[in-house]
Amino acid sequence: MRSSFFLQTRTVFMLLVPVLALLGGCSGGSGTGGPTGSSLNAAPVVSSLSGTVTDKNGVPIPGVTISVFHHNNNTTVTTTTDANGAYSVAGLSTGGNSDYAVYAEKAGFAFYPSSGDAAGSVTRFDFNGLYRTVVRFSTMPAHDVSSANFTASRPGDRQASLPRTGQATSYAVGDDFSALIGVAWPATRFTDNQDGTVTDHLTGLVWLKNAGCFTPTNWSTALATANQLASGACGLTDGSAAGQWRMPNANELESLVDVSQANPAVTGGNPFTGINLATAYWSSTTYMAFTANAMAIRFSDGRWINGPDGGFDNSKATSANGLWAVRSGGVGAIRLLATGVYDGQGGASFGGGDDASLQIGAPLTSPRFIDNGDGTLADTVTGLTWLKQADCISQTWGGALAAVNTLASGQCGLTDGSTAGQWRMPNRSEMLSLSDRAPTFPQAAYLNGQYQAGSVVTGPVIFRNFVVSDYYWTSTTDAADTTQAWTIYSCDFGVYNIPKTDIRYALAVR
Repeated sequence: MRSSFFLQTRTVFMLLVPVLALLGGCSGGSGTGGPTGSSLNAAPVVSSLSGTVTDKNGVPIPGVTISVFHHNNNTTVTTTTDANGAYSVAGLSTGGNSDYAVYAEKAGFAFYPSSGDAAGSVTRFDFNGLYRTVVRFSTMPAHDVSSANFTASRPGDRQASLPRTGQATSYAVGDDFSALIGVAWPATRFTDNQDGTVTDHLTGLVWLKNAGCFTPTNWSTALATANQLASGACGLTDGSAAGQWRMPNANELESLVDVSQANPAVTGGNPFTGINLATAYWSSTTYMAFTANAMAIRFSDGRWINGPDGGFDNSKATSANGLWAVRSGGVGAIRLLATGVYDGQGGASFGGGDDASLQIGAPLTSPRFIDNGDGTLADTVTGLTWLKQADCISQTWGGALAAVNTLASGQCGLTDGSTAGQWRMPNRSEMLSLSDRAPTFPQAAYLNGQYQAGSVVTGPVIFRNFVVSDYYWTSTTDAADTTQAWTIYSCDFGVYNIPKTDIRYALAVR
């Protein structure tokens, strides 16, 4: 278990105190900074770190706590931004044993970092099960760094907008089609480029036209095949080279699903050929709670696959699923979200070109959710506001829709002044957007503030009582069987069809 390895003792140091220069000494001194033969008496080389914190409009944010975590000895030095949003930390060790991660915190804000210094990289980092987005210096350079900056987000800010699901019929008041929430699809969504590729104008992605070019195979083989795809194969005459194509991540693959369609669940009149309905299609997103599996989607109806199910499976080694290759294109009507998986401390890549190694998509802020203190949560990635009490509504699909439609302040822990009609049941896209696929245990547990699989380490609660290992309704009906609705399973945040007569949980969003 990784938890003890990342246990963080939050030791606060005064800035400029010389003892900071010794932080890198846990594996012995590097012997730098002095003439030959005098390394034992030479002062260690140290550097300083500085930057600014501003909002999206460039307005400085004072009073932000900046933490510089020293991975080599699990200590932290902190400072706060001044009236100009500026901060500085001096006396950081350099060279060997100088692995630092820098992050920002202030109540009521979320943050996303950047680094103007080549030594720093923006990544996620596992702090005893809490996944923060940081500027990481795996080796602190022997020069002062002045551009480790952060952009602050407030409630209502967002990194990306969500698309509509494609639902074309209303089945109940307040459902997906009657609400019509999300960015509308372009009038012409797909264009056949006449070179073996198809451009999706909603996402800007370019897809392989022949979705049946590759024989279904195991995940690793499919991943390598995608990486080697180039012009001349699969009907391609686009001039593409090996390395430009990839296996789509889970969010990219999901973006092809049109919930108004079945057999296949892709927009009618599309130019694709060879869509395989007998198998699922692989995504490059590993299921981190059980890394022998990767998330997959079947296109007979748009159901996600995670485990054996009616002849479908997503075991990387033993399942034979399809490959629908994709590559980056131009700007679309929306930008898809990143899935949250990453390659770094507490994360892992399982093959070149997989989701964790590429981390494609709009980034996840840190922390992502802001508790408004009135029974609601602000999501700074999507800009949506969520009901915090995640176990308040548990009914049939129709009953849950009605309960959400009449939800108002005074119910379910709300003191926000909201009135009936302002809340809605989230559609398929909105419920999926809550997912962070980094945790190596049920995502619902993480949303409840459980930051370690063994429940030893906990942190601030995001949602209150998100029910682990149960289904949450979406307002989106399954086109293949309209007596069923799409749900999100809280453990893996996959999409599964459930009879509308079942008693399941529902969140509310606005």
